[in-house]
Amino acid sequence: MAEASTDLASLIRKEAARLGFAAIGFSSPTPQPLALQRFTDMIEEKRHGEMSYMEKRMEERANPSLLLSCLHTIISVAISYNYSLASRESLPKISKYALIEDYHPVVRGKLEKLLAAIKILASEPLTGLITVDSSPLLEKNWAEKAGIGKTGKNTLLQVPSAGSYLFLGEILLDRALPSSKFTLPNVCGSCSKCLEHCPTGALVEPGKIDASKCISYLTVELKREFTPEEAAMIGDWLFGCDLCQEVCPCNQQASITADPSFVLRNELVNISTEKILSLTKSSFRELFYGTPVFRIGLRRLKRNARAVAENLKKSQGLKR
Repeated sequence: MAEASTDLASLIRKEAARLGFAAIGFSSPTPQPLALQRFTDMIEEKRHGEMSYMEKRMEERANPSLLLSCLHTIISVAISYNYSLASRESLPKISKYALIEDYHPVVRGKLEKLLAAIKILASEPLTGLITVDSSPLLEKNWAEKAGIGKTGKNTLLQVPSAGSYLFLGEILLDRALPSSKFTLPNVCGSCSKCLEHCPTGALVEPGKIDASKCISYLTVELKREFTPEEAAMIGDWLFGCDLCQEVCPCNQQASITADPSFVLRNELVNISTEKILSLTKSSFRELFYGTPVFRIGLRRLKRNARAVAENLKKSQGLKR
């Protein structure tokens, strides 16, 4: 039986590679008290800002077996969106993950194909639950336990040869597969470029983030209007922020690049604040539908654009 499970795991890995996943691994759903403690510490210290949804469904985060009865294996996968991008100075920036089609249906579609293949490869019926940001899982923790990556000082998962420009997903399976017998070593070493280049101090120490200071949180998750301090903090970032990833040597040296499913929306590259501020509801939909930007809505996108326009005006004035 153990040999059959090992053979099945090997076949699953091959299918995952064929589907374009940069990494795949397996872990058993044993208690993870340290990971859960880190998560609850963030909540208790109010480092999650106004993301109140993080305070909910704690029992399921602690015990993923509540998501799928008879859970035996968590399959963790990563897929790269590390494509080349040339941006111009003095124009707003959009995080790389938002310049392509929304990753949720892409990753889910690939996981559906993988699960269908697993059901064919398995010698007996099985049940699987696909999750792509859709369940309260401690994703990075299970990915580490599965041996596919290691969380870096910027709190992002780093996968060997792929870096951190990654989307994660999982399949919860009611079939036992051999779990990883190792964890990857710390990839950061003495490097602290991400901490040094975070302009808002969101990375308070290696591996610890204060989301309320993070530009990605401010431009994507925060629903209310900015305070003057918050407006200044976002700099030239219209949506998201990649600064801690741009300076990371792991990304600069990555040999695994973006999956072909992620096609760059060129019309969004180097878009101006004037263009954003002139959008109507219909033109906003036409331009951003199908991308992560669409979910924040036109009001919040214009809020971001007004702040960025003011920040760019001030920075250009200082250069004269």
